[in-house]
Amino acid sequence: MQIAILTFDGFNELDSLIALGILNRVRVPGWKVSIASPTPQVRSMNGVTIDATMDLGEAWGADAVIIGSGSKTREVVEDLAIMSVLRGLDPERQLLAAQCSGALVMARLGLLDDVPACTDTITKPWVVAAGVEVLNQPFFARGNVATAGGCLASTYLATWVIARLHSLEAAKDAMHYVAPVGEKDEYVARALQNVTPYLMPARI
Repeated sequence: MQIAILTFDGFNELDSLIALGILNRVRVPGWKVSIASPTPQVRSMNGVTIDATMDLGEAWGADAVIIGSGSKTREVVEDLAIMSVLRGLDPERQLLAAQCSGALVMARLGLLDDVPACTDTITKPWVVAAGVEVLNQPFFARGNVATAGGCLASTYLATWVIARLHSLEAAKDAMHYVAPVGEKDEYVARALQNVTPYLMPARI
């Protein structure tokens, strides 16, 4: 299974890298998690530079795509070159998830038509202006489309992706590994409470 985390200049480290770390707890043949960017390197909102491991256009072929958040998302959605590439994303054959301002990208791509979304408080007015109902909760999914609001809600996106592409047990194990010592059961329970109502009985 190939998972792409779309990461743009000005990205939020918590949004992209927490999901990356949790998703990489799955140790099965063929499971690969990549940072997909429009340039070979991207610089975070706090000055951290990382290398892309996948070209943005290659995300078309991924089994799951997480659209990360950042301080320049409004610039991203106005970039015709980037958006034309992202129009190849397809919820009929992929899991598509957005973290915080990634929901604005989804909205502009028409992926949230008639689908409510979660996002962060700063991004909410822009997503509403794009015609999307914004929910006051950390996670929501319908079919193969999911959104999460708040940096640490990236744990819920990772849980959902693992549960859909692999198994709920694998998702629980991954969350249990990264959760704080002494609070592991509570963290896993909270993740499941937020994610399991939106799990479909079969993977894509």
